[in-house]
Amino acid sequence: MSAENGISRRTALMKLGVFLNGVIGVFLAVPIVRYLLSPVTRERKVGYDSWLSLGGLEEFPTGQTRLATYRNPLVNDWDGETGSIACWVRRVDNQTFQVFAINCAHLGCPVRWFPQSNLFMCPCHGGAYYQDGSRASGPPERGLFQYRYKIENGKLLIKAGEMPTPGQPVANTAGGKPACA
Repeated sequence: MSAENGISRRTALMKLGVFLNGVIGVFLAVPIVRYLLSPVTRERKVGYDSWLSLGGLEEFPTGQTRLATYRNPLVNDWDGETGSIACWVRRVDNQTFQVFAINCAHLGCPVRWFPQSNLFMCPCHGGAYYQDGSRASGPPERGLFQYRYKIENGKLLIKAGEMPTPGQPVANTAGGKPACA
């Protein structure tokens, strides 16, 4: 069977099917290619490496541990309160601080500070930490994660955008330089 113009209906439908499959394949390939190229084409956000203020030094009395919050520098307008990140600030002496992530080093549950016993306690699996953030007991294998900090113009600043991880040093000093663990 052949058509008057030399192309059979079967051949025309086959070519149309191949063309439509090609169009669908391109539509499916675009997001995959964008994902694969994203590390190369991604723009680095300006606020990621910034230092953010936790407040004035007078807000953190010597010898006490206080809860503080800062705004995530990569937050979007629709993030609301989820863009605020909590941390624990311990003022050791006039110029020495320890700034701890609020998350337990075991599974990331938020730890609470108990001034009566000078311990941070994790409600999920019973992890406990001393006031200096070192491990006291329970399943966590290490102490609390610490943020780098510095003091400028009477304010306590922390390195924003850096989520403390197990690969980072255990203790930090003013100026953001790691101390020996």
